[in-house]
Amino acid sequence: MAKESDGFVRAIARGFSVVEALGRPPGRHTLSEAAVSAGLNRATARRMLATLVALNYCEVEGRYFSLRPRALGLGLSYLNALPYWGYAQSALEDLRNEIGESCALAVLDEDEIVYALRLPARRILSANLGIGSRLPAHVVSLGRVLLASLPPDKLQAYLTRAELRKLTPRTIVDPVALAEQLQRTREQGYAWIDGELDPAICGIAVPVRDHRGAVVAAVSINTISGSIDEDGAKQRFLTALRRTAQDIQSQTAAAA
Repeated sequence: MAKESDGFVRAIARGFSVVEALGRPPGRHTLSEAAVSAGLNRATARRMLATLVALNYCEVEGRYFSLRPRALGLGLSYLNALPYWGYAQSALEDLRNEIGESCALAVLDEDEIVYALRLPARRILSANLGIGSRLPAHVVSLGRVLLASLPPDKLQAYLTRAELRKLTPRTIVDPVALAEQLQRTREQGYAWIDGELDPAICGIAVPVRDHRGAVVAAVSINTISGSIDEDGAKQRFLTALRRTAQDIQSQTAAAA
């Protein structure tokens, strides 16, 4: 953790680290568990927890601390600050109803995507991802679109530092091969991934831009691998997906 300075308040950083620790499974933690998870000593963790209890962000029952509903507001503050988020929910609902497949919107955070919206359909295999869930950016179509939009220097920094984990036999983990795929994504304006996160799931994604044309998010349609190939996905999904992204962009421009 950085040292205390005019530009860094360690107490705030420690407080957020404890909130994040309490948010990890199983959702209730002892003082010792919270301290270890947050990377703090017991005395510091105790002060942080006492403060969070006093502010009604967490509660204590016996030896265990857990977050209270007020903590949800921390995450919602980010979502409510996104000019397109409220409209994006209805836009994705319309898309899912039209297509009949799972739809999602995500943003990039360091080397991961974070779901800002996810609307599962009954056909999709995994329904345990929701708002705030994270996935490695290199293995999902949403991430490929967002990585492809990075400035060259930031993309090179990502390719140099990122741990490209091989999650399935199809996962691309070679930085040169990934860079080639990202170049292809930039040129064609969409990303297609089949079985790189999960052998049973494939997906196609396009960028969402703000009123200046900068990529701020991505939207995707995901379905069962083997039920469709890239050409079929382009034919069936791409027009509706791009229309949804454009609708969200229009709302972003109107709110600017």
